[in-house]
Amino acid sequence: MAGGSARPGAAFFDVDETLVRVKSMFSFLRFHLARRGEPDGTYDRLTAGLHRDAARGVPRAEINRNYYRLYAGERRSELAETGRAWFDALLTDGDVFLGETVARLERHKERGEFVVLLSGSFHACLDPVLEHLGADWAIGTRPVARDGVLTGEVVTPMIGAAKGRAARAVAAVRGLDPAACTAYGDHGTDADLLAFAGKAVVVGDDPVLAEHAARLGWERLATAPAAAPAPALAPAPAASGIR
Repeated sequence: MAGGSARPGAAFFDVDETLVRVKSMFSFLRFHLARRGEPDGTYDRLTAGLHRDAARGVPRAEINRNYYRLYAGERRSELAETGRAWFDALLTDGDVFLGETVARLERHKERGEFVVLLSGSFHACLDPVLEHLGADWAIGTRPVARDGVLTGEVVTPMIGAAKGRAARAVAAVRGLDPAACTAYGDHGTDADLLAFAGKAVVVGDDPVLAEHAARLGWERLATAPAAAPAPALAPAPAASGIR
């Protein structure tokens, strides 16, 4: 804080393909189904509609809602347990993180800045990532639960403009100066988040964000390819039968 009077800044990171190489929601779902002993092909059957919607331009927020409907009837605590097993398997099996952005995150931490993860993913995926990276907060899509059981609905998909609103809310709660904040994102839907911050960093080569970067002077950060293809995740033995 310059002069001891300026408000502090913070660093805001999208997660999938900004910090981690995988699409966490889909990677987790595949692992979760295998861990539960579901037959081969279940993952493809359940996600086929989501991929069709994406191909025909359905808004990501709507696809996000439909994804979480797949978890109706699941216990939040069991998903959290599976999430930790999923993340342990990722760490064991592959090159999980994008080193360039993780190095940036570490520098923000060294400067004492508040670090926030923002993602359309949910607690089962985000909590282990948060703990591993030592970030301060993770804000994702929050599934609605009754008595610890997911209903299949969500409060608000943490997609697009919702990320910008969340960042502004964090700034208000923490007394942050948006001009002193940095935001990182890899997809066109992260534009509102990047526009919130005094310094925006575009990760990768998304054409929408590339156009914003050229017009607004945002930084571009290239990402290195994975060192080698990761083997398929080996799920842990199922703790209970298929529901």
